[in-house]
Amino acid sequence: MQQPEEQARTRIDQLLSDAGWVIQDRNDFDRHAGLGVVVREFHLPAGYCDYLLFVDGKAAGVIEAKKVGVTLSSVAEQSAKYVAQLPEHLARWDQQLVYHYESTGEETFFCNLRDPKPRSRRLFAFHRPETLHEWLRQPETLRARLRTMPALETKGLRECQVEAIHGLEHSLAEDQLRSLIQLATGAGKTFTACSFSYRLIKHAEAKRILFLVDRNNLGDQTLKEFQNFQPVGAANRFTDTYIVQHLHGHRIDPDAKVVITTIQRLYAMLRGKPLDESEEEVSAFEKWEGEPGVVLPLTYNPEIPIETFDFIITDECHRSIYGLWRQVLEYFDASLIGLTATPSKHTLGFFNQNLVAEYPYERSVADGVNVGYEIYRIRTRVTEEGGKVEPGDVGYQVPVRDRRTRRLRYETLDEELAYSGKELDRSVVNPNQIRTVLQTYRDRVFTELFSERSGDWLPKTLIFAKDDNHAEEIVHAVREVFGEGNNFAKKITYRNSGEDPKALIKAFRVDPMPRVAVTVDMIATGTDIKPVEVLIFMRDVKSEGYYEQMKGRGVRTIPNADLKAVTPDAETKTRFILIDAVGVSESKKNASQPLERKRTLSFDALLEQVAMGRRDEDAMSSLAARLVALDRKLTDEDRRRLAEASGGQAPRQLANRLLDAIDPDAQQAAITERHGLSPNPQQEEEVVEGLLDEACRPFDRPELRHLLKDIKQKRDIVIDEVTTDTLVDADFDLQRAEQTITSFKDFIEDHQDELTALQILYNQPLGQQRLTYTAIRELVIAMLELPPHLAVANVWQAYKRLEASQVRGAPVDEQLTEVVSLVRYALGQADTLEPFGSAVERRFNLWLGREKKAGREYSAEQEEWLRTIAAYIAANAEIAPQDFMEAPSLADKGDILRARQVLGNGLNEMLNELQEALVA
Repeated sequence: MQQPEEQARTRIDQLLSDAGWVIQDRNDFDRHAGLGVVVREFHLPAGYCDYLLFVDGKAAGVIEAKKVGVTLSSVAEQSAKYVAQLPEHLARWDQQLVYHYESTGEETFFCNLRDPKPRSRRLFAFHRPETLHEWLRQPETLRARLRTMPALETKGLRECQVEAIHGLEHSLAEDQLRSLIQLATGAGKTFTACSFSYRLIKHAEAKRILFLVDRNNLGDQTLKEFQNFQPVGAANRFTDTYIVQHLHGHRIDPDAKVVITTIQRLYAMLRGKPLDESEEEVSAFEKWEGEPGVVLPLTYNPEIPIETFDFIITDECHRSIYGLWRQVLEYFDASLIGLTATPSKHTLGFFNQNLVAEYPYERSVADGVNVGYEIYRIRTRVTEEGGKVEPGDVGYQVPVRDRRTRRLRYETLDEELAYSGKELDRSVVNPNQIRTVLQTYRDRVFTELFSERSGDWLPKTLIFAKDDNHAEEIVHAVREVFGEGNNFAKKITYRNSGEDPKALIKAFRVDPMPRVAVTVDMIATGTDIKPVEVLIFMRDVKSEGYYEQMKGRGVRTIPNADLKAVTPDAETKTRFILIDAVGVSESKKNASQPLERKRTLSFDALLEQVAMGRRDEDAMSSLAARLVALDRKLTDEDRRRLAEASGGQAPRQLANRLLDAIDPDAQQAAITERHGLSPNPQQEEEVVEGLLDEACRPFDRPELRHLLKDIKQKRDIVIDEVTTDTLVDADFDLQRAEQTITSFKDFIEDHQDELTALQILYNQPLGQQRLTYTAIRELVIAMLELPPHLAVANVWQAYKRLEASQVRGAPVDEQLTEVVSLVRYALGQADTLEPFGSAVERRFNLWLGREKKAGREYSAEQEEWLRTIAAYIAANAEIAPQDFMEAPSLADKGDILRARQVLGNGLNEMLNELQEALVA
């Protein structure tokens, strides 16, 4: 039996051989036997090294081998002794060995002494000799080149994108292997990635970059972004200079500089297994929502060596990429760059808390990159409480639809069927509930939600359904409720038959029709559809990250002309409406991290994982519980089929065997029976493994697993046409408005001593508040830039929701003085919240009345001048003589000279008086 050290060297030899090294003993030493030669037990001045590496005939590195379990950080010092002392006669690449590895065969570390600050990093396997040869011939290492990147050309970049690139390049220069960039949805994450990818390839001479996407159609979108990207100062677009490959097969183009793929395809490639193409078409946000953090079994693949990529970009990939799939990422010797709109705690943990740039959604709204949103809650009785079908209601017959074929038949109902709101649209469909929600939307959309619209064009609406069957029901209901044809509403899912989903997405984005798209998850993440103004959630979502991604489909701004092209009666997209018909905005969300509790793991996944060898107690007990629950619902026919597939065992019996196998008393009894009262740990482990394997053996049969899944899924969907649904409530979410107002009041309270405008408004009585444009501008900028990043329009809208009777009109876009009305109203200095210009106009009319009472009459031309001056004061809070020369509204009337001719030589005093009367 091999000793631990021998086992480690056997494993190391295999890894070296797989990577293309020729392995020799010292007595058979031939340094030219191949490009890469490894010599065991080579004598150096510091002693015998375990392995000496020769590249192209010259010594280049050393490997220090240790038995499994040894921690390797201290071993680096031992490697360093060999590296530093070499025989004078030894052919070498440098005065000292450039590379040193420490390895147990299970764990390997590597250090390149040519790096600016040499630091060991963990590897999945060894580098190929061709790679080390290429590195040795380069004048500088990649990490050295990252420290000398030229200045960034910021033309065409948003400020947040500049911050992201600067932060990333600083992180890479410091040799941080994992860097996370947070950019709000709509802030241009992919464009930013194109920008820094170009710089990494051109200036840092990166060999190849991997770009991971969540779904295949997002890969198409990413490819298009690279095809349209033209770097500043470059004569050609990115793809005219560099090859960008969107993987659809199992071969990476050796000349490709950027490779775009899903992690599902990459995993299949590494394992040398075929890929079911449909796996790339489903959002992994949802597909792996309940999966625990299981390490996938990967081995070294010589066709895809660990140095294939220098950098890996993960774009909004599902949380399991940092848990279930993380071994795929850690296979490569590459720096990881994460792009996210909503970083979870687990994502931050995976990236070592190295958040190099942060641009949250609130800031993006304040900057005008995205639009804000309001929640409109629709509650119906069936949604809240569920429903009930009694046999007598329909003459003992109910419609039943086959989930797979969608064939409709009628069956006798043996007993009362009661269902909860959670079961709605899964095992029971209530068309009346769907119609009630849609009718409420139809009736309120132009009276409450978009009252300024003509009513001729329904705002582009995206509806999230629970599954493909639910989506199908919704599409037909939309057409019926709105009295429109097939082109009005389309289902856009992966199961579309006869219509290309990508073509439908494009039409929904750029054409007037369809007005409504119904999806499950195909448009839930990443897909850019800027004209969408309404999101309707008819499904709940438990993942916080997935919910934020789905909300992101509505936040994108869009040029007015582009919006009018698809929605002719729309002027500007200033917000979107999130219609919550299921309580998604109120339900508790899970943090986006791999789950350790198994109760949320799907039945299908549990079966498959047990079949693959999973044996932990949580999984076994969870599967047993599911089988017991299933046993209660079986028909006689189900029991007969299961007995044939399982060798005569019912689900309850299968469950009992699982529970017995994990029962400590049963385990101990089996151990004692076989090995007596004093077994050793290895004997105990063997017995327990045998019990677990025996209990799980029936699930090795695919026919049993398929049958259990089929029965558990209950392919039949009962259609409840009897229970009528009624609207319980439909209104805007006031809690969000309350939070906004509270945040605003806290902000002005906290900053009253720092901002000049607030000092004046807090401390000076009305009539003496002499505000300046500079002070007001300082306040508005501070509101936008400081947490909680408040925009005047959003605070105004919140007051309108909560105190509608006290709010008159809406703020004028980009007129900074509107903030004065907000602060005065918040402080109780004004009874109503109205546009600043309205207050100024009212004050001006009062001033004009006082002037007439005092015997000062004004001609029509004089009054016209005075009203122009008042309008300027309303927009700027102050006025000075030089403004008559610079402001178009005043200069076009004849500047200061004409004003003095019309209003007299006392103009300066009059301006001062007006400013005090209208603003203070």
